[in-house]
Amino acid sequence: MGDIAKIYDDYKDHADFLTVYVREAHPTDEWQMKSNVKDDVCYAQPKNLKQRVDIANDFISRFKYPLPFGVDDMGNAAENAYSAWPERLYVIDEHGHIAYRGGMGPFNYNPKELRGWLSARYGEVKHDDAKPAARDPAKPL
Repeated sequence: MGDIAKIYDDYKDHADFLTVYVREAHPTDEWQMKSNVKDDVCYAQPKNLKQRVDIANDFISRFKYPLPFGVDDMGNAAENAYSAWPERLYVIDEHGHIAYRGGMGPFNYNPKELRGWLSARYGEVKHDDAKPAARDPAKPL
């Protein structure tokens, strides 16, 4: 998450960003992983949109996630359209076309590659650690 927050902070004046929460990757009632327990991110697979929104809001609040955030519908339209499970990076250009498609996560999820693409398009921007990205965690989805 740290790399994405830095990329967002560096390029938010050049591009719009949106994180979309899709179905839970490692829910407690399906395929729980030890890393989820260690990181205390243990959720059952949401059965309705309210549960998805609640998990997304918990994530935003607990981790002070700075990017704009959306939630996929229960039909998984975003996940299906973008092969987004469990994670993936895209750039959609101003005409609504896919300009960059990152590899499927977790093994081919590569924020550095995205930074390189953005750098080639908009010029290299160095992250200023003294100026952290901020999002109002009190603002619900």
